[in-house]
Amino acid sequence: MADLLTRAQELISKHARGNLCLTCSFQAEDVVVLDLLRTVRPDVPVLFLDTGYHFDQTIEYRDRISTAWDLNLVNLTPQESVAEQESRSGRLYETDPARCCALRKVEPLMAGLASYDVWFTGLRREQSPTRAGLQEEEWHQLPSGRQVRKVSPLAHWNWQDVQAYMVVNDIPRLPLYDEGYVSIGCAPCTAKPAEGAHARSGRWGGQKLECGIHTFTQVAPKG
Repeated sequence: MADLLTRAQELISKHARGNLCLTCSFQAEDVVVLDLLRTVRPDVPVLFLDTGYHFDQTIEYRDRISTAWDLNLVNLTPQESVAEQESRSGRLYETDPARCCALRKVEPLMAGLASYDVWFTGLRREQSPTRAGLQEEEWHQLPSGRQVRKVSPLAHWNWQDVQAYMVVNDIPRLPLYDEGYVSIGCAPCTAKPAEGAHARSGRWGGQKLECGIHTFTQVAPKG
């Protein structure tokens, strides 16, 4: 654990002076990166995808941590409200979850990232098969063709490492974890994983494992 923490701190220090941001869903991994990052960049923009479908507990926890830590919170919102989208297209999370994620998560984030050079995340390899090849530093290509450097300091951490960090540093966690949730997104598309299944197996009813945000990430060239 000590070596993993040192490596994470080194990665954060390496990129802390740039034009950076952190995407934060206020799940445990993101909060750990946020806690590490704010020690060197307390003003770091914290981008939260406010989809309109989050659990009430997520919003309450976001606001509580934001106030306690005096965060530079940036809520990214879709072009349409939930009511407008459902009036026009119905409940896309039931009929076309990929389209729903594109409208309420991918498009707002890609627009929000356009003004940054470095993007910190709380992604970990252990989270799902789709993240098994995650690198600590990668390039993410935006729809415009512009690339931002994507940094995942916890890439090699396991769930026990994340929990240990929060306990040692006395950081409260999102209450939904105590109810048995492990990977937490929008309420309609989040379920508790089956016994022995990986963390993201409860997302989108098992239809997919990613919302699409990380689809276009490219591994950084060596050197």
